[in-house]
Amino acid sequence: MKKRLSLVLLLIVATALLAGCTEFNDPIYSDSEGFWNQYIVWPLVSAITYFKDLLGTYGLGIITVTIIIRLIILPLMIKQTKSSKSMQEVQPELQKLKEKYGSKDAVTQQKYQQEMMALFKERGINPAAGCLPVFIQMPILIGFYHAISRMNNTPEINLGSFLGFALAEPSIILAILAGIMQLIVLRTGPAMDNPQMKIMMYIMPFMIIGFGIVLPAALTLYWVIGNIISIIQNLFIYKPWKKKAKEPVKSGGAKK
Repeated sequence: MKKRLSLVLLLIVATALLAGCTEFNDPIYSDSEGFWNQYIVWPLVSAITYFKDLLGTYGLGIITVTIIIRLIILPLMIKQTKSSKSMQEVQPELQKLKEKYGSKDAVTQQKYQQEMMALFKERGINPAAGCLPVFIQMPILIGFYHAISRMNNTPEINLGSFLGFALAEPSIILAILAGIMQLIVLRTGPAMDNPQMKIMMYIMPFMIIGFGIVLPAALTLYWVIGNIISIIQNLFIYKPWKKKAKEPVKSGGAKK
């Protein structure tokens, strides 16, 4: 049932995203037709333009709207992060259950599922809690990328520059900075405790840099600001410095 629900949600999100992707390089105006344009892209463009008029540059407008969006979805982000943290903490016990019910026959696997769900219930863990926020965030986040790209292709809009970076052109410096920020996000989050997620720690920053080298600097600026917010969030929730402080104690205890 959960797999079916996840598949349905994924299809809904994919449909919404693909509905707008065909116009990714088209200009954007208030009378642009379609649900994606009227209710996602244009409102974001209007918000960025409003804060640009208020603060003086599109760069500051993008930063302000990025912060507002991240504050709006912050409860979902925190819920997702806490869910990942809880799932990581329960991994040793899940591994014991896997070893206990190593047989692949239906009866054994049913017992394994029952004990696993009982463990989740005991710890107050909802496995789906970490997935739903992702589906909710995707249209908003992709919509932001879409809005900036459409603005960049609208003749009446001149994104200008911010801190010396031409927002309509790619910036290698901002791309590298975004990649570094992404690495810090992963190092301060659950990836450090999960061997499988550690792979992301080496792949994701290079992907961000690769995209940043070819996409407008306005998009890369969004990544940089978004990652800074994610780092602050991880520092409050995961407290990575506490993990490092405990490691010597554990190794010392092992030697005794």
